[in-house]
Amino acid sequence: MKILVYGAGAIGGYLGAILTAAGEDVTLVARGAQYDALSSRGIQLEGPRSGRPEPIKVRVCKPGEEKGPYDVVFVTLKSQQIADAAQHLRGLVAKDGVFVFPQNGIPWWYFQGIDSKYKGTQLKTVDPDGVLSRTFEPQMIIGGTALKPADMIAPGHIKLPDAETDALVIGEINNSVTPRVQEIAAMTTRAGWNGRVSDDVRKVKWTKLTGNAVWNSLGAITQSTGREVAEFPGTRPLAVALMREVIAVAAAVGTKLDADPEAIVSGVAKRVSLPTSTLQDVRAGRPLEMDAIVNVVLELGALTGVATPSLNVVAACVNLVNQRICADGVAIRPVKRA
Repeated sequence: MKILVYGAGAIGGYLGAILTAAGEDVTLVARGAQYDALSSRGIQLEGPRSGRPEPIKVRVCKPGEEKGPYDVVFVTLKSQQIADAAQHLRGLVAKDGVFVFPQNGIPWWYFQGIDSKYKGTQLKTVDPDGVLSRTFEPQMIIGGTALKPADMIAPGHIKLPDAETDALVIGEINNSVTPRVQEIAAMTTRAGWNGRVSDDVRKVKWTKLTGNAVWNSLGAITQSTGREVAEFPGTRPLAVALMREVIAVAAAVGTKLDADPEAIVSGVAKRVSLPTSTLQDVRAGRPLEMDAIVNVVLELGALTGVATPSLNVVAACVNLVNQRICADGVAIRPVKRA
């Protein structure tokens, strides 16, 4: 297969590096300092299991320099970046090719491909102008969820904590199990990242979202890791309340989660203390992925009549932080005392 990884951030860079090392025909798309690092040095993976002693040399190009068409295009942009790149992406895939979208949160295609009382509903939060729905036909979409903490500590240098739960979970949006998803999952497994096929990719996404909506949003507001939020007496009950609201919204759109918020929060309090991707974005001054992991939950709550009072307040705060970052061009990070 001819493969493109569009977006060589922490997850895209990791995926492109291991597929390259496994002998696959892979091209990564990057820009700026990341492109310079990848084209000159390659990708350095640091981690107890994923780490490599030397940088992995990769094939990299800038947007617009791709040599398509590609059989598989992994779109590893943040969810809010996809619309601007949609038309360009659409021209890169082969006639029978597929796009794999492993973004966090609830996607624009959520009510496509399955029977639902909300079938055909356009989620304005994640696809306000309908660009994504018009550009990507349902049959060319594979949904996914990346279970792999990763931190881009410098251009071309990715730190990977590694955990037994690490996986790239993918699935057809109509919940069928097809040879193409099995082949893609097998390819990533051979490369070193456990590829799993799900017959309910929406449930997989909601399961991760119960954490993202809590730790990413509270972390962005408080400059704290998930562990710090879970340990602090004042934010622990808020984390539990937020999780319960997300679980209730999921149930209202047909996904019942077997999740115990108290147990999940207690488990996070015992984990390694790492900044979420959203906290990393706050500190780097990058726009936040709030529409797909928080604001869309509010939209779905309004659609289904499920109250989300705690999430409403937290969303207002984190959206204001995002406005500061986008409008004022600021990065918000701790400053060491002299």
